[in-house]
Amino acid sequence: MMMPPRDETSRSRTRFSILLAFLLLAAPAFSQVDAMPDTSANSRIDSLIQQMTLEEKVDMLSGETLFSSHGVPRLHIPSFWMSDGPVGAHIPPPSTAYAAGIGLAATWDPDLAQEVGVQLGRDARSRGAHFLLGPGVNIYRAPMNGRNFEYFGEDPYLGGKIAVGYIRGVQSQDVVATIKHFMGNNSEYARFTTNSIIDERTMREIYLPIFETAVKEGHVGSVMDSYNLTNGTYMTANRYLNIDVLKQQWGFDGVLMSDWTAAHDGIADANAGLDLEMPFGTYMNRATLLPAIKAGTISQATIDDKIRRMLRLATRFHWLEREQRDATIPRYNQQGREAALKGAQEGMVLLKNEGALLPLDKTKVQKIAVFGTNAFPGSPTAGGSGEVPTFKTTSILTGISDNNLQKQVTYARGIPTLHQVSTRTHFFQDAAEKKPGLLVESFASDDCTGPSTGSHVESAAEIGHPGFGTPEDIEDMGLMTQADFIVKLGSTSTKKESHRWTGYYKPKSAGEYLLFVEATGKFRLSVDGKVEIDSMVLPKAVMNQIRIHLTGDAHKVVIDQGEGEAFQEPFLRVAIAKEKELVDPMALELAKNADVAVVAVGFDADTETEGADRGFALPPGQEELIRQIAAANPKTVVVLSAGGSVATAGWLEKVPAVFQVWYSGQEGGTAFNQALFGEINPSGRLPFSWERRIQDNPSVESYYPAPKTLDVHYTDGIFVGYRGYEHKHTKPLFPFGYGLSYTSFRYEHLKIEPATEAGTLYQVSFDVTNIGSRSGADVAQLYVGEKSAPVPRPVKELKGFKRVLLNAGETQHIVLPLNARALTYYDVAAKAWKANAGSYTVEVGRSSEELELKGDLSLTTPITVSVDAAQ
Repeated sequence: MMMPPRDETSRSRTRFSILLAFLLLAAPAFSQVDAMPDTSANSRIDSLIQQMTLEEKVDMLSGETLFSSHGVPRLHIPSFWMSDGPVGAHIPPPSTAYAAGIGLAATWDPDLAQEVGVQLGRDARSRGAHFLLGPGVNIYRAPMNGRNFEYFGEDPYLGGKIAVGYIRGVQSQDVVATIKHFMGNNSEYARFTTNSIIDERTMREIYLPIFETAVKEGHVGSVMDSYNLTNGTYMTANRYLNIDVLKQQWGFDGVLMSDWTAAHDGIADANAGLDLEMPFGTYMNRATLLPAIKAGTISQATIDDKIRRMLRLATRFHWLEREQRDATIPRYNQQGREAALKGAQEGMVLLKNEGALLPLDKTKVQKIAVFGTNAFPGSPTAGGSGEVPTFKTTSILTGISDNNLQKQVTYARGIPTLHQVSTRTHFFQDAAEKKPGLLVESFASDDCTGPSTGSHVESAAEIGHPGFGTPEDIEDMGLMTQADFIVKLGSTSTKKESHRWTGYYKPKSAGEYLLFVEATGKFRLSVDGKVEIDSMVLPKAVMNQIRIHLTGDAHKVVIDQGEGEAFQEPFLRVAIAKEKELVDPMALELAKNADVAVVAVGFDADTETEGADRGFALPPGQEELIRQIAAANPKTVVVLSAGGSVATAGWLEKVPAVFQVWYSGQEGGTAFNQALFGEINPSGRLPFSWERRIQDNPSVESYYPAPKTLDVHYTDGIFVGYRGYEHKHTKPLFPFGYGLSYTSFRYEHLKIEPATEAGTLYQVSFDVTNIGSRSGADVAQLYVGEKSAPVPRPVKELKGFKRVLLNAGETQHIVLPLNARALTYYDVAAKAWKANAGSYTVEVGRSSEELELKGDLSLTTPITVSVDAAQ
């Protein structure tokens, strides 16, 4: 869903959350329902439905406030409250921030996902929330997606198992988990209007299984429809996916809600299975639905089914029997902190450890120099509805310094903030440099066409705040009525207004310069009449950067600035600088004098966020910082914060050690320090494949819409992630499932046997031994592939895994089941899952490429599995 912005002081975020907290706390107290006769839950639901008026039923199909539904007070049916988000229940704030979804997936630990889910559920209960708006489970196709950090990676089997653990944990606390975004929402680029064109087999094998697993195994209570169209129909009106697949084939009996403002047509959406329009009844309201019911366009049974689904949740989770807010649960508690720390510990991935630099020897390392944009104050979460205002965040810097009081820990950011670079880029209104500033002309169009409606001068090419509005707008959001909301939405999403910034920039000397544009809306930048970056039709990324050669003369720079998506006020930041000059010389001196240097870089809540995609390259100046620090100190450890892969070609070979810590939540700094010094052994494994070059990614060519359309053709089909790399015979930089450890493991004694347990076809067993000198965890991964398939199939697919913690010298016997579905592909003509008779490969190891054990199994007769069968 849409969320407010985050400025550099986080004030807007906090104001928004405090106002929502006020609304929540000011809601009428829930009245204990009268004692009911000892009847079944269904009888009770039937009785309530019979007592409700048609008007009350229609009202319940939409939100009353931004984060609550309509209740029926006379029948003691409360309003149902909702809280963002997937990595922290933060309405109201502050809250505990857990490891981001991608980091949770990197643990390969469904039990830990359940433990985190329990704490998320407790946090939600302490705030009176009935629904937690998570988890997010959209498949990782390419690193640009601004919300990859919320999701569980590229593989539907891994993602499904993590999702089930998360859901079971949340719902154990009588809070409904809401799995999102259903479906085809695999990019933040133009998410309101893009049309994801996905063939049936690809949907069934790649994009639907996590949702299917959540329904069939996790018994998730709520599903959220996404903004986009899928195969030509908005998801809220997509009857085939919402009713035929989700509700009928899978047997989903919970509530299907819209993402915030995703509904488009009250009658079509209601008939297509949408149960709850959020945040208000813009379309599913009395004015639209009552006449349609009277005319027979919508049946009474359809309306009653939606009410039944909501009341089914209310009885299942005891919402009719007690107050949802549990005041006995402390909002800041040790159990939550421990779960947050464990997620950070298990999720971080050691990508490189050349020369066994790590773990550091505490007796030898006395001086530690810490650098980087993400070292302090830290990046516990990325942006949007997944951002969490924390009680306390332990950054990389404080994690090291607070736990090494006897050592000398120094810090320098190393490069300026993007705001500082922008304000130091001096523009003039004329080539002679007599009038400082840029001329800004306004237009009553969205593309700077037509006559100018006015002009003014700005001192720097920067205006506004990144995110979904200004701080003042957030104050308005907290108290706005439905009418105010609709007016505001229309004013920011459809108003015709654009601006042209014109200025002259004269570099100190000729040479190569870094030019970057940070924007939340449409823009086009040209230098001396040549378009250098064109994002005017639809913006692709928050951060855009190029390298450009400039002479020593004045250069005319023109930026055409359009509007952003709904609730995004204009934000623009432009800067030009020599990349090498961005690095602070003092930082290099600190690096030279240290025993080890730690450089924490990556993205943050401004540069990786909901509502926009990001680039593959690290933000401006960060690569150069790594290179120069590594040149000054050969013992340099790089720490990456990102929701996916980043470009490494310019610096990876220059450093001996690299960690990917994702957005590791509020305890991330403590966990990193423990890994740095060997107090814990890194055990995270990548939940996606990491490309050497962005063009190697098998989905990148079909990630954005076809030219001059909004149609995103998923031409990669089933060959996403490691499936695609193997299909294209391309080697990733780091394979799916990869991660280093401070110890070593041996796999042996593979056995593949027919299973005796009901529902299991085969069982695969093997031994894992820790052959190193310290304890550690490995993730045993089981892959299956059909040898001579009559249809295109991946070489292999993940069909089982087990995280195993072993002491030095310890061996554990692992048994993993294979059910019939594990061998199948989706047969479109038969509308069923099929496995052919023949030979299948079974491989076991510690990544998709490090497979130590190989065997075969033979299927003597074909298998057919129906779409409504258990997975």
